[in-house]
Amino acid sequence: MTSTDVAAGETVQIRFDDNTLLPALFGQHDEHLLQIEQLLDVTLRYRGNQLEIQGPETARGIADRVIADLYALLKGGQEVAPADVQAAVRMAAAGNQGDSRIAIRTRKRTITPRNPMQARYLEALSESDLTFGLGPAGTGKTYLAVAMAVTELIQGKVDRLILSRPAVEAGERLGFLPGDLQEKIDPYLRPLYDALYDMLPGDQVAKRLSGGEIEVAPLAFMRGRTLSRAFIILDEAQNTSAMQMKMFLTRLGEGSRMAVTGDMSQIDLPSGTRSGLADALDVLDGVNGVRTVRFGESDVVRHSMVTRIVTAYNARDRLKSSGDGDDHGGTDRNR
Repeated sequence: MTSTDVAAGETVQIRFDDNTLLPALFGQHDEHLLQIEQLLDVTLRYRGNQLEIQGPETARGIADRVIADLYALLKGGQEVAPADVQAAVRMAAAGNQGDSRIAIRTRKRTITPRNPMQARYLEALSESDLTFGLGPAGTGKTYLAVAMAVTELIQGKVDRLILSRPAVEAGERLGFLPGDLQEKIDPYLRPLYDALYDMLPGDQVAKRLSGGEIEVAPLAFMRGRTLSRAFIILDEAQNTSAMQMKMFLTRLGEGSRMAVTGDMSQIDLPSGTRSGLADALDVLDGVNGVRTVRFGESDVVRHSMVTRIVTAYNARDRLKSSGDGDDHGGTDRNR
């Protein structure tokens, strides 16, 4: 694929070297091209193996980069969906070209960052001993952590994958629920299972679970253990107490990596109980080997309605209260 500026810089013309990829690139009924036109206010016209981009100079450059990134995905054997088009526009508009070095390849799919903050988060997960991923629902903080963990397990970088979360909001009270212990805790761990099945074939998930390579367990099961050569994830960490969080963090053993995810706007602890996640962020501020990535409303990558819902709730909460300091608001922080 080659791009050329013509007509005194008012148009970019792209020539593709593989016509067979163009139907997937353009989308059914040209839906991908229409998306790019609407998002960037450009005009796209194609004939044969050539595509012409018209519009403002900055928008033309972004559209050119978007087309190049999507075409590269297709040449690499991946599919392109409308969500991938939106992601490519976000990345290109922010000045980030698609980067295969931070792609995550699991047995079922290849996962690439859908916005600059996700790219930063993946880098932190791959480089740091302990990564905090904070932000609202739909930003991919848990999904990407599981994807990174599965990749490191497949590649033999770790021997075990351990996924945990507080079993019940406000303190793991399981006794009143019907069924045996597994039946009691499974509903609270289901999101972690869902992520696993999205990364690995079902038979492999079952085999690795039964063999102990993958463990999905409530936070209380971590007490008294030292977890070596493992990738360990704590989800919904905002619902831990300070004591629980300290217990979890000190499970980290040799050759292990840890990711802690949470949403400080969704704390379900009893009134007056400080979140262990907020406490850990204070205590570990500036500690070597710890990185914190903060996602915001604009980083939501689910249905666009999710972004609008999160924004509306956050606006309401800001009106009700200026906050008590637990959410450490502001921009992302990496160290």
